[in-house]
Amino acid sequence: MIVENHRIAHRNVASKYYRFYPDEIELAVQDFQSILEKHDYHPDGRMLFSILSDPTSEIMSAEIFLPIWENTFTIQEQEEIKFHSYLSISPMIMTRVTDDFNEQSQVQFWELMNYINQNSFQQNTPVFAEYKTTHSGSIFLEMSVGVKRLK
Repeated sequence: MIVENHRIAHRNVASKYYRFYPDEIELAVQDFQSILEKHDYHPDGRMLFSILSDPTSEIMSAEIFLPIWENTFTIQEQEEIKFHSYLSISPMIMTRVTDDFNEQSQVQFWELMNYINQNSFQQNTPVFAEYKTTHSGSIFLEMSVGVKRLK
């Protein structure tokens, strides 16, 4: 199911570009967290990323976003980390993946693309993926993309 009028909004977000094999995303996230922690910044546990490459590519290009507790940010330029005091993207369309994340995220990516084409939307952002947890502890993935209606 695709939901319209979705929004992503976070405060105090650090981001960094990575290239990795899709099944090694955790290594990229761990690397990013360790860089932040080395510089005394503290990720708050949430994580999202934008998919910048074709989802069928062997190597994935992504921008990983980690919200942090601190509201100021200064880091050496060579770390290639950006800071966003506020990250807000809307309007978006969104779908959820609740199991078999590797396979179903591919399926849902193309569902989003088909929905854009079939419903007179223009894609305005890369696809974003955000892992979330329910109150009962179940993990799910929200996949969303910024859009503009053409009609």
